[in-house]
Amino acid sequence: MNQYEKIYKRTLACMLSLFIGGMFSINILTSNKLFSDSENRNLEQLPKFSIQNLLEKQYTPSYEKYISDQFAFRDFWISMKSDIDRTIGKKENNGVYIGKSGFLLQKFNKPEDQDVKSKIEAINVFHLANPNVQQHIMLVPTAISILENKLPNYVSQVNEVTYIDKVKKSLNKEINFIDVYPILSSKKNEYIYYKTDHHWTTKGAYYAYLELSKNMKFTPNPIESFNIKNITNSFYGSLYSKAGFRHIDPDSIEIYEPMEAIKYKVDYVDEDKTSRSLYEMNNIKKKDKYTVFFNGNHPLVKITTENTNGKKLLVVKDSYANALLPFLLSHFSEIHIIDLRYYNDNLNMFIQKNKIDQMLLLYNANTFFEDSSITDLSE
Repeated sequence: MNQYEKIYKRTLACMLSLFIGGMFSINILTSNKLFSDSENRNLEQLPKFSIQNLLEKQYTPSYEKYISDQFAFRDFWISMKSDIDRTIGKKENNGVYIGKSGFLLQKFNKPEDQDVKSKIEAINVFHLANPNVQQHIMLVPTAISILENKLPNYVSQVNEVTYIDKVKKSLNKEINFIDVYPILSSKKNEYIYYKTDHHWTTKGAYYAYLELSKNMKFTPNPIESFNIKNITNSFYGSLYSKAGFRHIDPDSIEIYEPMEAIKYKVDYVDEDKTSRSLYEMNNIKKKDKYTVFFNGNHPLVKITTENTNGKKLLVVKDSYANALLPFLLSHFSEIHIIDLRYYNDNLNMFIQKNKIDQMLLLYNANTFFEDSSITDLSE
């Protein structure tokens, strides 16, 4: 080994030692963070040591998660990994595809046949138990079915629409299935899904509202009757947090406010809170800006409007409904909103007590096939 090789290796070893020592010192001196804005989740905190936790092999995994979550400049390293992944042509991370034009698309996982059958049976049983309630179902295809042209090349994807059709064909014929695939597909060149989030945009929800009006037999409000307000241009959604891909343009969020104001009251029943607005505008300052709609998800919400037609609607839903519900205010006297993931009371008794006329089951397809709480309908 010549003199230059020795100098090179010693210099390299010295630089590596300085880097490791520096990072070790920074990690010790840096205070722990409680929350990651970019990942939209709570970070692991230092686990409490005990001999029992150590022997039961609980301490070491928790400590490894703690070190990973609290590592200095974590966001920088994640961003660097994202750049490397994209450079080498990686197409998927953590169940999210990085598509064309900067779109992030949530992968659809094939559901188990028995799970699908159980949910269909639960819906049919619920219908038979409530024969006087006109029932509608809307299963919304996610972006991966509508924006197939945005998928990366050579990606083979399970057909989400096939499973939606399976549900449609298996339902009791008296249940009204609202197929929004055609109208969403015809508008796929418009901004109807967020790029960084799994939800549809307010415009996408508006097109579904038009389809809903045909099935529920009410006259929809034309788009010209709304004041469309852009409330943010810096929304990074759930898929951005989940995938870890960085250097992607943020989304914007719009709300459609009727030019002729409708008086209403929103009761968050379980929280014992009342509001005069469907929107929590302070959430625009937070990471999860989609919670501007209804301040997120709740077990039970009741909207009472000035409409005197006496019609009462129950919406059983996931978060996709949050952007569509504001369009329904002018068509019903009362709208009751239930999220089965958090609601524990008997739904049949709720319908009888509140004299519900119509019910809308509204889910995006991905949540519908993954969420087991839907089977609670038959209980």
